[in-house]
Amino acid sequence: MSPVARLRGRKPDWLSDPKVWRTEILAGLVVGLALIPEAISFSIIAGVAPAIGLFASFTMAVVISIVGGRRAMISAATGAVALVIAPLNREHGFGYLVAAVILAGVFQVLLGALGVARLMRFIPRSVMVGFVNSLAILIFMAQVPEMRNVPWAVYPLIIGGLALMVFFPKITTVIPAPLITLIILTVITVGAAIAVPTVGGKGALPSSLPVPGLPDVPFTLDTLTTIAPYALAMALVGLMESLMTAKLVDDITDTHSNKTRESIGQGIANIVTGFFGGMGGCAMIGQTMINVKVSGARTRLSTFLAGAFLMVLCIVFGAVVSDIPMAALVAVMVMVSFATFDWHSIAPKTLKRMPAGEIAVMVITVACVVATHNLAIGVVVGSLTAMVIFAKRVAHLAEVTAVIDPDRTTVVYRVTGELFFASSNDLVGQFDYTGDPDKVIIDLSAAHVWDASSVAALDAIETKYAQRGKTVEITGLNDPSAHLHDKLSGELAAGH
Repeated sequence: MSPVARLRGRKPDWLSDPKVWRTEILAGLVVGLALIPEAISFSIIAGVAPAIGLFASFTMAVVISIVGGRRAMISAATGAVALVIAPLNREHGFGYLVAAVILAGVFQVLLGALGVARLMRFIPRSVMVGFVNSLAILIFMAQVPEMRNVPWAVYPLIIGGLALMVFFPKITTVIPAPLITLIILTVITVGAAIAVPTVGGKGALPSSLPVPGLPDVPFTLDTLTTIAPYALAMALVGLMESLMTAKLVDDITDTHSNKTRESIGQGIANIVTGFFGGMGGCAMIGQTMINVKVSGARTRLSTFLAGAFLMVLCIVFGAVVSDIPMAALVAVMVMVSFATFDWHSIAPKTLKRMPAGEIAVMVITVACVVATHNLAIGVVVGSLTAMVIFAKRVAHLAEVTAVIDPDRTTVVYRVTGELFFASSNDLVGQFDYTGDPDKVIIDLSAAHVWDASSVAALDAIETKYAQRGKTVEITGLNDPSAHLHDKLSGELAAGH
């Protein structure tokens, strides 16, 4: 292959395929519009001016489109991050918030380099399903306030928007249905002078680009100790939401993403955002679903343009964007929540076949997320619940069977299953120390020794037989089990 051909092969899809190019641009425009009210709302949660959230969404999206590991995923200011840093802003001021955002980015880069993304493999499918379903519920719940105590005209507008998104794709998919919905409902409300809540009612849009600068805080150890706990919490919450969202997009697009690069990329994006005076952020599930699932975007171009369009819309077309009815955006997000929810997971046929433990983990994950409005807490609690259920299930798989030689001089105990802290606790009580012959063989060829608890249990068994003048021979250990046993045997009793 020639160098020219190789270079041509490296071209992004959107450069070589006009259809992809059009899809990515329109998807970026829709997401940019959808980001505006969300960013303003999250700014209010964090206790900062609306422009701060909008600046954060701009810098996060643009930077992560370049350095992130998951194509087409949208990162911006988020509610989870806003909740974490709101107390810091309230108690110490905006300068400390910005400093915490920068430090959180540093933490994320370090955690990414240390391989924290590998922990994703320990998140069970039932937790992932619960994560997706709880996200759908939270997206819908976030729209409920926009439907309370509003003029009656809001309701037909929402219904009309939902109808447009259901039926318009049957006519054509060239233009994303959410974009058509936003345009048509805005034209109706402006043309008919219908008085309904609009994007402009959420707060003033910025009139210029953000400029870089240092946080207005004293650079002392006291400042570091003040912001460090908030920064670490933000880093962990942001990484968990981003990695979970990346995994969800992997499943939807049937493609793989580099989670380590995504972790480091989130850190870099937050560092840049902090220096530009933004409130920080992470991956956004709602906007990512609009981009990937509703609009069909698949490349970094849509992510970059979402941030770029956001600023262009605010600075150049601020007056027009301010007239977009909130009902149109509510309709878009309600449709997103409906499309995000895994309806198959709660179908009666599925529930009948699923183990009770798996269903319990999914329900607990959803309940925790909905109760706390914190995806990270739900994922952690769900994963811990799944581990406990798994440990309890595996603990009962270890079995001991005894065979006594015809001459009654030797007994062979055959142990099968996984030996770890949960299963080895009952192991000691399954031997007949008094009635057994003088020679005891414990065959572990069908077992695996996982931890120190199991080695200690085997030591206890040998000690009990030795107290009765009987010898024990352990056979059949596989290499990892033998290595662990040789390393720890005799070293775990009290006094060592």
